[in-house]
Amino acid sequence: MSKVFSRQFRVALIGTGSLVAQEIREALAASSLPLKSIEFYDPGVEEEYSQLTEFKGEAKVIHHPDSYLLEGLDLVFLAADRQTNLKFGRLARDKGFRAIDLVGSFCGEGEVPVVVAGVNDQILDNKEIWLVANPQPVSIILSQVLFTLARSLPVVRALSVGLQPVSVFDQVGLEELAEESFALLSGENYERKFFPEQIAFNSFPLSEKTAPAGLVFKEVQFEQEIKKILTGKDINFTLSVVQVPVFHGYSLMLYTELAEKREVADIENALKRNRLFKYFPADSSQLISNRLVAGKNEIFIGHLRKAVDKPEGFWLWVAADNLSAGSASNALSLARKMLGIG
Repeated sequence: MSKVFSRQFRVALIGTGSLVAQEIREALAASSLPLKSIEFYDPGVEEEYSQLTEFKGEAKVIHHPDSYLLEGLDLVFLAADRQTNLKFGRLARDKGFRAIDLVGSFCGEGEVPVVVAGVNDQILDNKEIWLVANPQPVSIILSQVLFTLARSLPVVRALSVGLQPVSVFDQVGLEELAEESFALLSGENYERKFFPEQIAFNSFPLSEKTAPAGLVFKEVQFEQEIKKILTGKDINFTLSVVQVPVFHGYSLMLYTELAEKREVADIENALKRNRLFKYFPADSSQLISNRLVAGKNEIFIGHLRKAVDKPEGFWLWVAADNLSAGSASNALSLARKMLGIG
């Protein structure tokens, strides 16, 4: 029997065209969140009633965002450009609504907590928090895995190599991979518009300006975000990211090292305690792949093995859809917690 809530909530989404915005809209439509109303705003709308979207099969008008339109709202999802998100996110306390930044606009602003449901969401018990940041997909995925292991096992060190899909760059990434793949298969020339190197049938490390120790700033941001989420766990963690020609889904090779010798069964038992995980044991014939996780809300884990020359070390393979399990599902859980129905 579904739970009946005595209160219904007024929700808004600012920024409607991105993949992240589309995913949270679909997640809201499929959820049991008790909505009194939902409104859609986009800074790209200049003429009233010039753009439409739909929600649960009903046509909805996309309005241009103005601060007075946010009065009386309970929750606002921010998925527009950084300038727009900063403007309206900073209005949350004054206008009396809660806000969730979906696209990292408040990254680096220390007063805005970065929250993963079930990991550090106890911070939301503080009702004075009006604005939170939904972490990057790779941060959500790895934080869930490391936190789950560390709850029952003495994890002291972890390193990961993440295979990044092109959809983290929204439509421009999808279009370049699709168009370049078609051109190469057709024997035609293709002029790249976005990626610094051929993306179709190719892979390469991230190429942004490097930070100390040879990492790129994006990798440093991921590391800092994960360490912030896992505050108190004291795990020595590092991450490197490779860009791969995949449309959706992060795949991650993760190495974890414990403070003492343990068996594979100990890792398995720890992982099985998290209901967000879909775990496949070593004897499973199922290969965990991007295709398998597409559109799923779970984090898939398997191919677990012990390090050959390190009895405290373990390797495992992790994969999850970056838009659903790696973004919308967490944001929806945060929304329920912030509204007091989690």
